[in-house]
Amino acid sequence: MRLKDKVALITGGGSGIGRASSLLFAAEGAQVVVVDIDDSGGNETAELVGAQGGQAVYLHADVSQAADCQKMVQLAESAYGKLNVLFNNAGIMHSADADAVATEEAIWDLTMNVNLKGVFLGCKYGIPALRRAGGGSVINTASFVALVGAATPQLAYTASKGGVLALSRELAVVHAREHIRVNALCPGPLRTELLMKFLDTEAKKERRLVHIPMGRFGDQREIAAAALYLASDESSFVTGTAFMVDGGLSAAYVTPQ
Repeated sequence: MRLKDKVALITGGGSGIGRASSLLFAAEGAQVVVVDIDDSGGNETAELVGAQGGQAVYLHADVSQAADCQKMVQLAESAYGKLNVLFNNAGIMHSADADAVATEEAIWDLTMNVNLKGVFLGCKYGIPALRRAGGGSVINTASFVALVGAATPQLAYTASKGGVLALSRELAVVHAREHIRVNALCPGPLRTELLMKFLDTEAKKERRLVHIPMGRFGDQREIAAAALYLASDESSFVTGTAFMVDGGLSAAYVTPQ
C-alpha cells in the first residue's frame, strides 16, 4: 500500500477530485480526514471510505476561515495522531466570474477567499503539523489556467489559481530542508460537476475541447491518481512543481521559459 500508516487531510472532499482522492488514498492505506462545507457530500464520502474497508472522519469546515482550518488540522492529530499529507483541494468556480469589466468585486473576493486564502490558511496550520510528524507532502490544487489563459473568461478563478501556483513554489523552497514537499497539482479541463456547471452550453464545452490534444475532458480519478503519486514516498524528490495533468493542453500552448 502506497500510503500505509499515513494520515491525509483532504479539503473539498465531498465531491469531485476530493472524493475520488479520499477513496483512493484510503484504499492505499491512509487514514483520511474529509473536509467540506457540504455535509451531505462529506459524510457520504466518509461512509464510502468505510464501506470499502478504509478509515475516514468528516469535518464541516470553511477553508476561508482561519478557525475552521485550525480545527481541521487539530482533528487530524486528535483522531489519528499526526498529519502526513495535506491536500488543499477545495475550490469554487462561480458562474458570474467573467472578464475584468463584467466580474463583480464580490465574486472576485469570494473566489480569492476560497481558492487562494483557503490554501494559505491550510498551509498556515497544516505545515506545523507536518513538522511535528517529521515531514510530509502538501498538495495544492491549482489549474492549467495558472499557465494558460482560459478560452472562456473566468478572471477571478484564473488569478486565484495563478496565486496558488506562486504560493506553492515559494513554500517548496522555504520548507525543502524540513522534509516538507509542496507541489501544485494542475488539472486540465475535467468532466466534473464544477466545470460542467460553468461550461453550461455545448458551444462553451467545444471551446475547451478544441484546445485539448487528447480531445476529451479528464476524469477526476485521473487527477486522484496524480495526487496519490505526490502524496506517496515515490515522489520524495519532487517539490516546487506545477504538476500538469491536462491531456497535453499545456504542451500545445505554453512556451518554455
